[in-house]
Amino acid sequence: MRKLYLLLMTLLLSASALADPVEPIHALVPPFDSDFFKVSSYIDGSYNYLSRSNHFTSGYNDRFNDLEPNGFTLQQAAATIARQPKQGLGGLLNFLAGRDANNLAPYGMDITTGIKNIGFAFTQAYLQYAKSSFTTMGGMMDSLAGYENYNPVDDLNFSRAIISGYAQPGTFLGLRETYSPNDALALLVGVNDGWDTIEDTVRRATLELGIIYTLNPQFSFSIQGYNGQQRAADGVTTGPTGIRSAVDIITTYHATPKLDYVINYDYGIQNRAYLASGNLGTAVWQGVAGYVNYTINERWGASLRGEVFLDHNGFRTGVQQTWKEATITLAYLPIKKLTLHIETRRDFSNVSSFVDKNGHGVGNNLQSFGLEALYVFC
Repeated sequence: MRKLYLLLMTLLLSASALADPVEPIHALVPPFDSDFFKVSSYIDGSYNYLSRSNHFTSGYNDRFNDLEPNGFTLQQAAATIARQPKQGLGGLLNFLAGRDANNLAPYGMDITTGIKNIGFAFTQAYLQYAKSSFTTMGGMMDSLAGYENYNPVDDLNFSRAIISGYAQPGTFLGLRETYSPNDALALLVGVNDGWDTIEDTVRRATLELGIIYTLNPQFSFSIQGYNGQQRAADGVTTGPTGIRSAVDIITTYHATPKLDYVINYDYGIQNRAYLASGNLGTAVWQGVAGYVNYTINERWGASLRGEVFLDHNGFRTGVQQTWKEATITLAYLPIKKLTLHIETRRDFSNVSSFVDKNGHGVGNNLQSFGLEALYVFC
C-alpha cells in the first residue's frame, strides 16, 4: 500500500510539468443565479465497505460520514438559498436530508430520524449586512476552521479527514464581523455559544478570531483561533465546565494550474475535561493533514491525503492513541453535473482500538473502499 501511495505521488508530480492548464475538476456547475438570490442543490450517495466495524473500543465512531460497514447510503440531499450582495442586507439558508445530518446537526436541534438513520437538519441559517469593507453576520454559521467542508461539492475526497471530524468545530450560533480592506486580506472576529451547539449551555461565550491572507495567486494562508467555556463533555447541559482553546492553520500552494498542495494543522486544549481514564483533567489534542490535489484533464482528477492525529488523553475519540490515515481518491466526471469518487483509505493506530465486525476482536488498522456519486442540480 505504501508503494502505491509513493507511485501515485511521483506520477502526479512528474505529469504536472507536461500537462496543459485546464479548468480544475472540482469547478462544478455554478448555482442558479437571479437578480435577487442564488439557489444551489445537489444529491450525494455512496457505497462503502469497511474491513472492520465503524467504531472504536470506546464506542466512538472511527469514521465521520462513511459509516456504513458494507452497503449504500444517502449521504446528503441538500439545497442552499442565498442572497449575499457586496453591499446591503442579505442572508443564507442551507438545509439537508440524509445520514450526514445526524453528524452535522448541532446539539439542540431536533433531528427527524427515519429509514437507515436518515435525518433532516439546518447547517447554516444567518442574516448578513455589508457596508463598505465590513460585513456583519448573525445566526447559525460554519466555523472558520478546516480545509474540508461538510458540502461534498467543495471536497476532493469522499471520506472526511480525521481532524475535520475530531479536532475542529463545525457550527457556531452567534455573531461574526469581517473586515476586508482589499481582495487579499480578511480579518474576522466573532462571539458565539460554543462548539457545535445552538443551546447556551455555559455562562461564558466563545471568542473566535481569524485572518485570511492571499500573498499572491499561488500562495495563501489562514489562521483561526477559539477560546471559550465548554462542558467537560460535548453534547450535555450539566456537569463541570472548563476553558477550551484551539488554533487552526491552513496553507495552500497552487504550484501549477493543475497541482495544489495544502497543509491543515490543528491544536486544541481544554482544562476540566472528562478524559478516557475517567478522570477530570486537562485534555490536549493535535493533528495535521496534508493534501496533493491534481487535475489530470477535464474529466479526471486525483487527490492524495495523509494525516496524523494525536489524541493524548482520549478526549476526542475515547481512546488514548495516535491515529494515522492515508487516502487516495480518483475523481471522474462522465458528464458535467455528475462526479464519481473512487477511494481507498487505510487507517492505523498505535493501539488496538478498531473493533471487528463481530464485536469480539480488535485490531490496530482499518481498510476501507468507497464509491461516491455526486450530482449537482444547480
